[in-house]
Amino acid sequence: MSAPRLNRKLVLEEAQRAPDGAGGWALNWVALGTLWVAVDAGTGRERAGEFLTVSSVSYRITVRAAPQGAPSRPKPEQRFREGARVFRITAVTEDDPGGQYLTCFAQEEVVA
Repeated sequence: MSAPRLNRKLVLEEAQRAPDGAGGWALNWVALGTLWVAVDAGTGRERAGEFLTVSSVSYRITVRAAPQGAPSRPKPEQRFREGARVFRITAVTEDDPGGQYLTCFAQEEVVA
């Protein structure tokens, strides 16, 4: 197996809840770091709602592996950001038998 070409920088973010001052919670996204990644697009689909249309594309995002528990190791419920683009991580698995790379399955949704 050849090594993936990690040629894009994405910011790994994690949601943190903070009190909103009215008895509820606000969701704030905190940057955990920048990772070099390889991004491969999958299939896309479009859903029409009553007032808007949502386009969704699946992605396989490959990163260098990090030890379990390390802040640089992506996990579900986190996201990658590239400028205004957001890739929500749905699952993470090892990419190769040696455990050198991880594959993050992610979704990008765009409201049109």
